[in-house]
Amino acid sequence: MTTIQSRRKLIVFILLCVAVAGALVRHYAERGTTTRDIGTLLMVLWVPIIGNVIAWLIGKLPRRAPPAEPATFDAARAFTPHLRAELTLRPPALPSHDVPLAAGEYRCALVIDNEGFSARWFVPPGEVLARGKPHALDIELLSPQTAVARFPAGAVFRVLVSDSFIADGRVLPAP
Repeated sequence: MTTIQSRRKLIVFILLCVAVAGALVRHYAERGTTTRDIGTLLMVLWVPIIGNVIAWLIGKLPRRAPPAEPATFDAARAFTPHLRAELTLRPPALPSHDVPLAAGEYRCALVIDNEGFSARWFVPPGEVLARGKPHALDIELLSPQTAVARFPAGAVFRVLVSDSFIADGRVLPAP
């Protein structure tokens, strides 16, 4: 036990004794006297400690296990395309952000109707994706066993990143 913890326990014990003494004084004092008012005041000194005691008791309650981490793509696993799609990047809200997407990995949610499916796609090294022009890209789905059925050839979807739709897409027929 640390010094602070032992001091807190001592303070709680002392204030509890003061409150009990105040209750005894109040019980035996005549109504309307100053002695009875002092007893009441001594009892009231305990009130700020009650919150600390309740917080300590709540801290002793067993906690629920934290929620499981959401599934994500394994960085060590090779990219396995599940569908080929034509993406057209939407213009950004700010003109200063109107730049092509550089080479690299992009993670998103593909949204059909009101269902979203986690996915990722790559812009090959040395290439960029210009906004407003359609680009054919391979897309890997996080849960292909559930999602592939919702993406037949010709299916139209939106690409959601964070809280913004950044692109519109259409599934291309398999070669």
